[in-house]
Amino acid sequence: MTRPSPAVIDVVDALHRQRVADGIAPSSVWGVFDRDGLVASGGAGDRGDGTAPDADTVYRIASCTKSVTATTLLGLVGEGLLSLDDPVTDFVPAFRSVVLPTADSPVPTVRMLLTMSAGFPTDDPWGDRQESISDDDLDDVLRAGLLFDSVPGTRFAYSNLGYALLGRVVAVAAGAPFTAVATERVLRPLGLDDTVFAARAARGHVVTGYRRHGSEWEALTTPGPGAFSPIGGLFSTVRDLARWGSWLAAAFEGTAPPFPRDPAAAVTATTTDGDLAGPLGRAERRAMQQAMRMIPAEALPGSTRATGYGSGLFVEHDPVVGSIVSHSGGYPGFSAHMRWSVSTGIGVVAFENATQAKVSAAAIQAHDLVLADVRSAGGTAATRVPTTTVSPETRAAQGAVQGLLADWDDERAASICTPNVPMDLPWDRRRAAWATAVEAVGADLGATPVAEESSTPTHLRWWLPGERGRLRVEIRLAPLAAGLVQTLTVRAEPTPA
Repeated sequence: MTRPSPAVIDVVDALHRQRVADGIAPSSVWGVFDRDGLVASGGAGDRGDGTAPDADTVYRIASCTKSVTATTLLGLVGEGLLSLDDPVTDFVPAFRSVVLPTADSPVPTVRMLLTMSAGFPTDDPWGDRQESISDDDLDDVLRAGLLFDSVPGTRFAYSNLGYALLGRVVAVAAGAPFTAVATERVLRPLGLDDTVFAARAARGHVVTGYRRHGSEWEALTTPGPGAFSPIGGLFSTVRDLARWGSWLAAAFEGTAPPFPRDPAAAVTATTTDGDLAGPLGRAERRAMQQAMRMIPAEALPGSTRATGYGSGLFVEHDPVVGSIVSHSGGYPGFSAHMRWSVSTGIGVVAFENATQAKVSAAAIQAHDLVLADVRSAGGTAATRVPTTTVSPETRAAQGAVQGLLADWDDERAASICTPNVPMDLPWDRRRAAWATAVEAVGADLGATPVAEESSTPTHLRWWLPGERGRLRVEIRLAPLAAGLVQTLTVRAEPTPA
């Protein structure tokens, strides 16, 4: 896999150093990773002992925890201990006291909680301060009643309460405290030994969180684990979170990286294609990284990409690289962000120790720079990075269409296309239009394509060189095992005068 150049890594490092120089946070640390793990890392500022943070310095990762919560839950679903369509009242009886917003509202299900569509209001300021409350305290909150912004199951709203309830679901289904279940079933099997739910359990140096008070930094205390730990209770390192991101990103590659496992610590799963996958197989990890609920633009101010929510993860659509999976974390005193490209496996993680530092801004910029650099190094700076592999049937159809372009024959055309093609445009008109396009650019029909693009395995667009421009050819196959072409277009793209 092509890795980012030293020059772009220096730019990423400079971004974070500048944030410390600008007084955004006392310290800033970052890492770049691919599907094999951490590629580069760096840190700036003072982590609290007179040295700069590094890849093994421990920060609060806040809501990045939600992806671990989702993974833990989905592992239990896979074992048949619960269903995503079970109502939350099956696990949290106190929720039966909650009056739903309408007479015909469904009781929120596990799936609704997982995909942020249970109807609860967005609750970051309140939720961030609830971590250490007990299960009994949470039950009291439920019995006192809840507000709803929408009918459960109808729209997205980011909810910490929803993930706190998921933590209770996990605990009841597994018969053990949430933090123990997540640690034993997810963190330790993947070798994430520096990722913990309590600062005292960390092996490395734990950074103190701060908030700005005038010209000074004011230290903040860190609450202990409790009923809201599933929303953001984890501490971690750049090295561990990069490892976590690379494991999730590897679900889109042929073979997952070989993570060490302690057989006594957790259940491992082997998928049908032989992937020893730890707590989840590739199929389940891919499902986590699919947009299950559309996020309205007003819910993500400043976002430049269409975004949805999967299972504990945001899924953005980029017109060049395809899906980008991400999650931010913000707690009093801390800011965190992780993101990776599904098509390339390249990602970035970053932490800072200041309230509302929004390190996501630097991480997004760094990730865009790294992706552009890798595409350029791979010779694909001006073309789309395929998110899928072109199928053998599509390649065969491409060859057949190339032959048809060079030597037209109606009978051969009918053998490689579905009947709708001549119905949409009769063969004689199509043949004449093709000849005009070929002549317009002086296309070399026997040449190797100079560029290709593909949006799905059954779609392919390619360009043939010409004396006065290029010839664009595009095919899309029908959903038939025979691999027949249902869309066939040929267009001239003359060189601008």
